[in-house]
Amino acid sequence: MPIQTVNPATGELVQSFDPVSDKDLEEKIEKARAGFMNHRQTTFVDRAAKLREAADILESEHESFAKIMTLEMGKLYTAAVAEVAKCAWVCRYYADEAEVFLADEPVKTNASKSYVRYEPLGPVLAIMPWNFPFWQVFRFAAPAIMAGNVGLLKHASNVPQCALEIEKIFTRAGFPAGVFQTLLLPSSGTARVIEDFRVKAVTLTGSDAAGRKVGGAAGSSIKTCVMELGGSDPFIVMPSADMDAAVATAVKARTVNNGQSCIAAKRFILHREIAGAFTERFVSEMKNLKVGDPMDPATGVGPLATPDILNDLDRQVKESVRKGARLLLGGERLPGEGNYYPPTVMADIPKDSPAYREEFFGPVASMFTVGSAEEAVRLANDSQFGLGSSAWTDDPAERELFIREIEAGSVFINEMVSSDVRLPFGGVKNSGYGRELSVHGIREFVNAKTVFMK
Repeated sequence: MPIQTVNPATGELVQSFDPVSDKDLEEKIEKARAGFMNHRQTTFVDRAAKLREAADILESEHESFAKIMTLEMGKLYTAAVAEVAKCAWVCRYYADEAEVFLADEPVKTNASKSYVRYEPLGPVLAIMPWNFPFWQVFRFAAPAIMAGNVGLLKHASNVPQCALEIEKIFTRAGFPAGVFQTLLLPSSGTARVIEDFRVKAVTLTGSDAAGRKVGGAAGSSIKTCVMELGGSDPFIVMPSADMDAAVATAVKARTVNNGQSCIAAKRFILHREIAGAFTERFVSEMKNLKVGDPMDPATGVGPLATPDILNDLDRQVKESVRKGARLLLGGERLPGEGNYYPPTVMADIPKDSPAYREEFFGPVASMFTVGSAEEAVRLANDSQFGLGSSAWTDDPAERELFIREIEAGSVFINEMVSSDVRLPFGGVKNSGYGRELSVHGIREFVNAKTVFMK
């Protein structure tokens, strides 16, 4: 079956690509193995110079890269431009910091000399999603390549042009053959790459269902694996919060990337003293968002990436309403071409409904009311997911409670959840394990080798 680019704004087939053949796949994996043997011998200075060149390419050609993202998965063009800039940032960050992060680490023992040396593992398979088609690749590739590893990218099948452009960027930046390669491979072919003895580690960003499959395959092959999976992030608002900032940020946090982000705010947990006023303002702001052409700067919500995602979201909303959820806004897919779903808000969410238990990947918000900070924490933690969380309060005791008790990979106080190259990123529970970014991310795919000299 061909791998296709389909414009989600129109449903138009743009381009088709043949999947990699068995012969070509074998050649690419062998090229990665050979490329690693050479790349690992290069210096940090050499790798950093090439990674900075990749950053220069990203910045100088940001408009063309952004247009490809918007064409393939419907991201707002303005957001795509920002995504390219963030990719350049992560390249420069690791070009500057990798040598320090991976320097030999002295440890005092009874030896004459003992230390930890960080050494690369080899080819790393990156299984990446479509929703941030450049960023999620570069946040893996920049630290992995600076550490001396090489990358094999199995990108989502609906963003093949993004995948091929990223490979070209690394090649144009001067990295030799085998350091970064794209595999146009259907999901059914992923297991054999994981199991190949030349592939030493796996990283996945995707759903928890995909995580179970990939984690199982990596585990049976005894390979290092990092997984960043789904999320149903809570957005808690207490009476002391700045309501203007909380409402404005809540709308942005729910509709970022057309609502298709693992760290988007999805469950809005409101103290009863402010729940009515907050919800009224939130619904009004969501209603005012323009739905339409993602290339139009005035658009607030573009199309969902695929018809399947649209159908799943519509099913989840309808099932939640059938179970008793109350629609405050939206709730019906939009007619006409493209995968458009309107901003939607639900309240009175039953525990047995999808809106309570499942991740919603689209511009749909679920509103909950609680009577205390402690109750807010209990509701926030009543989820299989634990990726990010956002809590809005000016009360020092409440802040400390949320930081200490919320079960998530990150807690943001009076700000929406986002990733920052300087901070570790990842989740707990069904949101995955391992960390990306910062010093923690670059040390995921290295051998922490103990050296002891008597």
